Amino acid sequence: MKVERGPSTALYPLPIFLVTVGVADEANMITIAWGGTVNQTPPMVAVAVRESRHSHELLCRRREFVVNVPRADQAGLVDLAGVESGRDIDKFAKYGLTRASAAKVAVPLIEECPVNIECAVRHQLDLGSHDLFIGEVLAVHWDEDLLDEDGTPDVARLQAYAYVQGEYRAIGERIGRPGYSVRSADERGAPDTGTLGT
Repeated sequence: MKVERGPSTALYPLPIFLVTVGVADEANMITIAWGGTVNQTPPMVAVAVRESRHSHELLCRRREFVVNVPRADQAGLVDLAGVESGRDIDKFAKYGLTRASAAKVAVPLIEECPVNIECAVRHQLDLGSHDLFIGEVLAVHWDEDLLDEDGTPDVARLQAYAYVQGEYRAIGERIGRPGYSVRSADERGAPDTGTLGT
């Protein structure tokens, strides 16, 4: 039996990441769980930010951002960055994080995050409570120790976690790869060659 409830943001799980915005001494970070991949060619990701947030102003001014993907053991730091405002503090200094130079944008990377995705804003949509910033991915950086001998990211080393209905949850065991339901048993462990949802 289903129980109907009113409209809400019930989708789960959601990726969680630190988004850096601004440059030089004004550089800031904001914790984001409302966002994700939105286009393949060119690759694009989106982040939703309230207009009242300090980072919203910096995003509008510079039109660049970096998605910094944290590990599960950084969840406390990521949570803290979401409850403190960059209007009041230098989050990099307070949290002991390193501003690293990006390759394509002026906004800094967070050196301590294992994955960094550089983006240039291509679209900004006023959705009501939030503005959606859609960024074209210009470069991606991986910590070397996350890559296997072929240079492929090893998911087991990522320590990925997600935001699920008001809680942080670790990502569990692998169930399969896209398309595994129609592959032969021998093919199920093979790398994905298609795109989910095409």
